[in-house]
Amino acid sequence: MAYASYSDFIDALDRAGELKRISHPVATELEMTEYADREMKQPGGGKALLFEKPTVNGERVPFPVAINTLGSWRRMALSFGAESVDAVAAEIGALMKAKPPTSLREAFALLGTALELRHARPKQVKTGPCKDVIHRFDSPASHTEPWPDAPDWKRGTEPFPPTLLNLPILKCWPLDGGRFVTLPCVITQDPDTGERNVGMYRMQVYDDRSTGMHWQLQKVGARHGRRYYETGRRMPVAVVLGGDPTYPFCATAPLPDGLDEFLMAGYLRRQSIELVQCETNELKVPANADIVIEGYIDPTEPLRSEGPFGDHTGFYTLPEPYPVFHVTAITHRKNAIYPATIVGIPPMEDFYIGAASVKLFLPIFKMNFPEIVDIALPAEGVVHNLVVVSIKKTYPMQAYKVMHGLWGMGQMMFTKYLVVVDDDVDVHNTSEVLFRLCANTDPQRDSIFTKGPSDVLDHATSEVGSGGKQGIDATRKLSGEGFKRPWPPIIKMDPMVKAKVDARPV
Repeated sequence: MAYASYSDFIDALDRAGELKRISHPVATELEMTEYADREMKQPGGGKALLFEKPTVNGERVPFPVAINTLGSWRRMALSFGAESVDAVAAEIGALMKAKPPTSLREAFALLGTALELRHARPKQVKTGPCKDVIHRFDSPASHTEPWPDAPDWKRGTEPFPPTLLNLPILKCWPLDGGRFVTLPCVITQDPDTGERNVGMYRMQVYDDRSTGMHWQLQKVGARHGRRYYETGRRMPVAVVLGGDPTYPFCATAPLPDGLDEFLMAGYLRRQSIELVQCETNELKVPANADIVIEGYIDPTEPLRSEGPFGDHTGFYTLPEPYPVFHVTAITHRKNAIYPATIVGIPPMEDFYIGAASVKLFLPIFKMNFPEIVDIALPAEGVVHNLVVVSIKKTYPMQAYKVMHGLWGMGQMMFTKYLVVVDDDVDVHNTSEVLFRLCANTDPQRDSIFTKGPSDVLDHATSEVGSGGKQGIDATRKLSGEGFKRPWPPIIKMDPMVKAKVDARPV
């Protein structure tokens, strides 16, 4: 299902009983975070929140703020227009297994798959709702006109459209260095190949027309940036907020380098994304976006300190130098919704986004490692710190083969602790995983330590961006793995006895 706007998605959440509307004024400074943090800590991720009367520095602004819209399995499924995330994963799994047809029946089945795929490729259009209101910062006249369709309490009192200072951008935590855009889809382009990338990098607001651009050194946006820094050319950047909810999901998904995130989003929403060209640079953005912030990064300009920021690690990321993003235009829908998220001590909304990525891309992992049964990212591992993998083990040292392979796959390189268990373990049941971890391992024999890239947000590493990793083999041991004793059976009740007791009243 394709959503025409973020508002359409919010309405779908409302109809499904997945939304709480907050109609009284709430400050974007810290108060929204407290509301959202309490909701995200509820069982199953709580509900999505829509703050209908946000305030900035005590003044109301006309854009409602939506938070926690993807923070549950049900809402993730609704964002895909599906019954469940597992159903979408099954579709992708079937796609990965597609083979050349050997019969007419197979040919028609493959044709059906191809017809779905033809809707994935983005297409360009001349204009769209994201350009209902256009503010080019090189046009002084646009600062003096009244806000179109503004409510009575706002008409004539504010310039239109907004600058960064009167968008409802959150200051999330008390020690944050300022306000941060937390759910941006940042669009960049490889200057050599023209390939587009859509990433999610937090943006600290410095003033009405500039922010930090916190792209970590291993991210594709940072790689694009390095090429511009090498050539000294100004780098165009566009930031998309809102639109279809698949956009932020795909911006965070571990897609292979060079695979267009908007192509993946088109597949998930079963409809091509219509793109329009920006007003002040050559980049293209979704026509149905709620808000678009256009601008550039100047490679000749010094980096600027960014942070602190209360991060997904549960700790503050301390200040580090990052590029400055300069705003050249802001365009938006007349009735735009500002999407946001918060991160912090888990569980938070990002757990469901990351876990959904693992579910959807598990078929791809299985293509490379057919022994893999399932993968889990426990909430306590804050996405990168802990990964649990179950495998169908058939030969000695197979767990270590899987460890090394996964550490070499995309963002799996950031994993600090990788635990491998047998195929009869539910990796999503942390209690069951810990039981096997403690029962099946000798710490010295079954651990491996190595080094590699790390999340730059990890405060525990001695150096930024690099650190140690530990792999733990918590599977049953085979004789070829140096284990000389018989392996005992796990305690299980006889199935006939269980059935007999099940049939009796308690």
